[in-house]
Amino acid sequence: MSQLPGAHRGAVVVVGGGPAGASTAFWLARHGLNVTLVDRARFPRAKPCGEYLSPQATRLLHAMGTLDAVERAGAAALAGMRVRSAAGTEFEGRFLAAHRYRAFHDRGLALPRLELDAILLEGARAAGVRIAEGWRVTGLCRDSTGRVTGVAGTDSAGAAALLPAALVIGADGLRSGVARSLGLARRSRIAERYAFVAHFAGVDGMRDTGEMHMAADGYVALTPVGHGRTNVSLVVPAAYVATVRGGGERLMMTWLASHPHLAARFGTAQRLSRVRAIGPFASRARRSWAPGAALVGDAADFLDPVTGEGIYAALRGGELLAPFAADAARAHSAPDADASLAAYDRAQREEFRSKRIVGHCVGLAVAHQWIFDHAARVLAQRQEMADLWVGVASDVVPPRELLRPGFLLGLVGRVS
Repeated sequence: MSQLPGAHRGAVVVVGGGPAGASTAFWLARHGLNVTLVDRARFPRAKPCGEYLSPQATRLLHAMGTLDAVERAGAAALAGMRVRSAAGTEFEGRFLAAHRYRAFHDRGLALPRLELDAILLEGARAAGVRIAEGWRVTGLCRDSTGRVTGVAGTDSAGAAALLPAALVIGADGLRSGVARSLGLARRSRIAERYAFVAHFAGVDGMRDTGEMHMAADGYVALTPVGHGRTNVSLVVPAAYVATVRGGGERLMMTWLASHPHLAARFGTAQRLSRVRAIGPFASRARRSWAPGAALVGDAADFLDPVTGEGIYAALRGGELLAPFAADAARAHSAPDADASLAAYDRAQREEFRSKRIVGHCVGLAVAHQWIFDHAARVLAQRQEMADLWVGVASDVVPPRELLRPGFLLGLVGRVS
């Protein structure tokens, strides 16, 4: 029977310092493991993201001891979500609504990743995690059986370095280098899309809600992120990107200007940051583990950004992974470690299965605008259904509520 290296039993290396990596490292440290988190960036650093934390994400921030710091940093408090279809129909759902579901907090939060990620890493550091910034992973170390036994890279001084470990966690995002090294990354069959993200000041008409504006050539999310700033996240198909020359700034302003109801609101707005791009979104890991390694967050399973809860999924993914990873890192045999990681893969798929189904359905509706337009007209007239829809998108309401026959029948019903 293959034995795990006893000298490194209980040692874990987490690759990636975003919400998924910080959460995983925090919970593993709470399980008493020796955890090192590496990231090639130096924090604080900006990151293209919608920057929205659902009401249920506040439970995880509280558990990590970071909720007060996020609020003190000036995070915007959000009471719900407004949605506009391509045909111009608008509906609004509130997190605190007539349905019986309640999240940890009645409001969501939004804070730039420049500030949020640094706060989360400090929470992990306070739990005992060693943080290695400016540490670039160049490859995975393996034993004679092919099992991952650590990472190779260059440290902050540029010197070659090895970090041996009983378990390596890939929390390095959508284009995960760990997933590619493990042979687990694959392209999905959905159409490729890209996101372009920037902060603006002075966007007219912003309130205490986030916004989603659908169109035939993409969609844009507007999210207050505190101190008068608005996160503008534009998601467009690859075909649209190919039609605009001049970089992300020109692409974003061209798209906004082509939609009059948005152009009017940006007439006197000031862009505060450069436009950062991320994508394509057509990728997903075949499974979330390999011998000696596991994936978490976007590296494991990228959820469609139209659902707007990627940070919650990242934080929850780390919490979910930790007990399985702790068992794997402490296992006395390779088969026992593999059994723990396989159990995590099953739990991860079960945890996000319903939300993935809902995301696919919403993505299908967005791709066929007449479907979304009809749904928007129904939700504009049925406040209880709008609250459920927004509640599911914001992790307040279980996804199964949107898959119930009564809701689906109501959604395809006639509208006046």
